[in-house]
Formats: sequence, C-alpha cells, structure tokens
Amino acid sequence: MKRMGLVMALMTAALPLSCVASATGGYSIEVLVDGRPVQEYYYRGKGYVEALEGREYSVRISNPTPSRVAVALAVDGLNSIDAKHTAARQAAKWVLDPYQAVTIDGWQTSGATARRFFFTTESHSYANWIGDTRNVGLISAVFFREKRYPVTRYYQDREERSRAPSAAPAPSGGLGESDGKASPDASGESGRIAPPVPQKDDMAATGIGRELDHRVTRVHFDLEDMPAASIDIRYEYRPELVRLGILPEWHRCPPTPLDRRDGARGFEDGGFAPDPYR
Repeated sequence: MKRMGLVMALMTAALPLSCVASATGGYSIEVLVDGRPVQEYYYRGKGYVEALEGREYSVRISNPTPSRVAVALAVDGLNSIDAKHTAARQAAKWVLDPYQAVTIDGWQTSGATARRFFFTTESHSYANWIGDTRNVGLISAVFFREKRYPVTRYYQDREERSRAPSAAPAPSGGLGESDGKASPDASGESGRIAPPVPQKDDMAATGIGRELDHRVTRVHFDLEDMPAASIDIRYEYRPELVRLGILPEWHRCPPTPLDRRDGARGFEDGGFAPDPYR
C-alpha cells in the first residue's frame, strides 16, 4: 500500500483538476461532499461554500506544476495533520508530486488512521474540544515549492579541489525532518489560549468523526523561503449565506389554480378504494 509522506505526503493517483476549485497561481483546493465538489461562491473577494449539517466532507488539494510542493492544510485553524495552530511555514505539511491531486478526508490521528471531517455546530466541533474556536468556519491551504540547489561541479585538479570551498551536502531523500515540519512543542502564540467567546450555537464548524485507514510516512522536504500560494475557503450554513447576500432567500409561493390543474391525474399507481368500515 502506498503511504502519504509527511513533512507530510500521501502518494496517490493523480486526479484531474477541476474548474470549480478555488485557485491561486494554478494551485487549488476543493470541498467535496460524497466525492463531488461543492458549489463555490465568490463574494467581496472571498470564496464561500454552503455547509450541510451532519454531512461528511473532504478537501482535495491539487498541484498542477512540474515540481513537488508541500501544503499546510488547516480546518478551523487546526492543522489537518497534528491539530496545532502555527505559522504556515512551521506547520506539518502534505507533499504532492508534480501534477498530483490528493484528497484529505479528516484529521490525521496516527501514522495509520485519520478521523473524518463533518459539518456540525461550534459546541460539537473539534475546535471546541481542543479549546480554540477563534478560526472556525475557515479552510486554509498554503503551498510551498521545494528549494532548488545549484549543481556542484567536480574538480579534477587536486590542487584546485583543495583550494575550493567544500560543497554543502545534498538533502537526503526518504525519511527525515523538514524545515517546514512543526516541532512537538511548536506553537503559533505564546501563553495560554483565550477561552472561546460565548455566542449563539447555530454557526457552522467541523467535527471529528469516524475513523478510517490513512497511512502516512515522514519525508524530507526543503521549503522555499516564501509560499507560492495561499487559499482560503469559508463555509457557512445557508441562513448565514443568505444574510451575507451570497444566496437568495427562498420564498415558497402558494400554488395557483393553474398549478393544481397542471398536476391533475386520473389514476394513482397501486392502492385501493378506502374502506369506511375499517
């Protein structure tokens, strides 16, 4: 079985890129429900999707470039690998091969298992259980390219070689640590996390659900200094999207006589005449 490498990475079959994905510089993320992309809406420069309460969802990350990338993915401000809230560069990351797309179904809870993302309310969210609900309703992905090193030429002359500065060793492949990997005590802020601000509990958030098999392995990945792209998608339940003016309010009109006549039927399929004595 192929494994997902961590800085972190999962080696999966490449998937076609979708035109409905939220994209920056070609890199993209999509929210999937039942394996299909959820419609994304753009409002005041932000991307929104409609949360469907109780439904599981996944996040598909796509790399359309000829180079490997490492992606820090956070849901509700919690890293999808270790549930920490850090700066993007210090965060644990998923590594994608050239032209690869991977689907992240939930938070990675061990080297072999993950637990599903699903839409819920703040009081039932994973962020509330962790104790930090400041960033609920947001899915964020930050993409980093792999750092390239100049090719070191070989010196044939011994005297020239002795005068030349020693070349730095090439980064090792396979298992190892990355500059972008979060240390066990990594933290985006010092001190304690402030308690969540009390608010009405009907807003969308993400819960941590059923367990599934998702094997990963750590790999070495030397990040470029600056990210190549950063993408955010907000999710809200329909009433909030209506209040924001993103979706129209539904108005159910009473049926007209013409509607009634248009739906007239001479017979119904199956059934019998009602018996008043029973």
